[in-house]
Amino acid sequence: MSNVLRIRLAAFGVLLICQFFTASAQAQNQPKPDWSLADMPSQKGRIFLVTGGTSGMGYEDAKALAAAGAQVVIAARNPERGQEAIDQIKQEVPDAQVTFEPFDLADLSSVRALGQRLNTSLPRLDGLINNAAIMAPPERGVSAEGIELQFAINYAGHFVLTAELLPLLRNSDSPRVVTLSSIAAHLGSINFDDLHSTQDYEPMTAYAQSKLADLMFSFELQRRSDAAGWGIQSMAAHPGVAVTELVARGPGLDSEQGQRWAAGREHYQTAAQGAIPTLYAATAPQAQGGAYYGPTGEREVNGPLGLATIPPAANDAEVAARLWTITEEMTGTHYP
Repeated sequence: MSNVLRIRLAAFGVLLICQFFTASAQAQNQPKPDWSLADMPSQKGRIFLVTGGTSGMGYEDAKALAAAGAQVVIAARNPERGQEAIDQIKQEVPDAQVTFEPFDLADLSSVRALGQRLNTSLPRLDGLINNAAIMAPPERGVSAEGIELQFAINYAGHFVLTAELLPLLRNSDSPRVVTLSSIAAHLGSINFDDLHSTQDYEPMTAYAQSKLADLMFSFELQRRSDAAGWGIQSMAAHPGVAVTELVARGPGLDSEQGQRWAAGREHYQTAAQGAIPTLYAATAPQAQGGAYYGPTGEREVNGPLGLATIPPAANDAEVAARLWTITEEMTGTHYP
C-alpha cells in the first residue's frame, strides 16, 4: 500500500471518528422532544425579566415562570396592557409574583432608565428573556437614535438592555440570557454597508437581518462570558411559526404576507407551544450555553423540541465580533 493511500485512509478514519463524536455529543445534548411545562423544575426564589411579556409568547413565558414560583418582571411599552397581562396571569396563578416595568426598546434612554431602576430595586437577575420584537412593518421606521426600527427593537435595544443588567446577572449563581431568533434568520445577512436600510428598505430582509443579529449576539455573548468569567449561560431559541400578534402589528393581516400566514394558520404553533423552546432554555438543568433551541418538524415550523438548525452565517465568529464592536459604537454602550 502506498504512503499516499495510507495517509488518505488515516485522514478518512479521523474524519469518521470526529463525525461519530460530534453526532454523539449532539445526541447527548438534545432536549427531551416532549419536554413540557410539567418538566420545568421549581423556579421558586428565582427572578426573571421578560421583554414584550404583555402578549404572545412573552406572556406565556411570564405566566409559566410565575406558575413555577419565580418572581417575574414584564417589561414592555404599554402600562395598560401590562396591567391586563398581570390581571390575566393572577386569574390563573393567584399567588403569582409578577410586576410590570414600562420601557421602549426603540429609545435607548428608556432602556437605560429601566436598567437603572432594576439595578436599584432587584438583588440579582437569574434570567433575562430578550423576547420583544416587531416584524416587517411596510414602511421604514427609525428609533430615537436613528437606527432602523426592526434592528433597534429586535436586536440593538436588547444588546443595550443586557449590558445594563449585566451586574444583576452576575449576582446570580446561575444566570441565563435567552434571546429570541427566528427561522427567518436563515434568510438574513449582516449588511455592514447598509445596516439601517437607508439605501433600500425591504421589510422581510430587514427583519431577517435583525433576527440573524440576535442569534449572533447570543453566541458572541457566550464566547465573551466564557472569556471574561461572567458565568452567564447565553442561549437562543425560536418558536417556529406561532400564532401571535406579530403579523397583525407588522405587515398587517390584509397584506400578501398576512394572507399567506392566515392560509397556513392551522399548521402553526400556539403561542404556548411556541414558548416551549424559550422556557426550556431558561429553566431546564440540561440546557447548555451556546445552544439554539426550537421545534424540529418540517422546516422547523412546528414539531417536537430539539436543537434548531443554525444558519451558517450565524457561526461566523469574525463577523459576530465585528457586529458587536459596531453595535457598541452605534449605541454608545460598551461591555466590560
